[in-house]
Amino acid sequence: EVATSDAPVLLQGESGTGKELFARLIHAMSNRREKPFVPINCGVLKDELFADKFFGHKAGAFTGASRQQRGSFELAGDGTLFLDEVGEIPPNNQADFLRVLEQRTFRRLGGDRDLPFEARIVAATNRNLLEMVKAGLFRADLFYRLNVVPVFLPPLRQRREDIPVLAAHFVDHFSHRYHRSGMRLSDEALS
Repeated sequence: EVATSDAPVLLQGESGTGKELFARLIHAMSNRREKPFVPINCGVLKDELFADKFFGHKAGAFTGASRQQRGSFELAGDGTLFLDEVGEIPPNNQADFLRVLEQRTFRRLGGDRDLPFEARIVAATNRNLLEMVKAGLFRADLFYRLNVVPVFLPPLRQRREDIPVLAAHFVDHFSHRYHRSGMRLSDEALS
């Protein structure tokens, strides 16, 4: 249901619940499936590195910028931009990011013209963004822009019925990989 829409999606859940896999599935089932899927880990980007990674830069924009560099906003084109660990965007970069979502345009560092931003946003976090908003650590307006379609992914311990399906998938995967046909888990092992 989420895949066919262009609405931003906020995937929430603990680390290891498959948020990026789910984001890739949304993209693969969408009308944008032939377009780029650009994943970005927001947890490792700060200040100027954040701006350069998302906005890109023109040659000469700063010391060492010898050639033009396209940022993630541009690389995503009209595909999907996946923002992993979106709760880690530094407060001083949240306003810049919000502006792009509102205006649907961006400008490379050192650039003199606006470029269109057409990608769909799928964001993921293991943090409680609403609590961060209440604590003043995450912008409320950015939260509401990202949280159009909220999806909570529960941990495997809350989805025990998925264990046999996952186990069968991994047994099949590794039996093919290591050329060991006919492998399966016994009922005792599965239990």
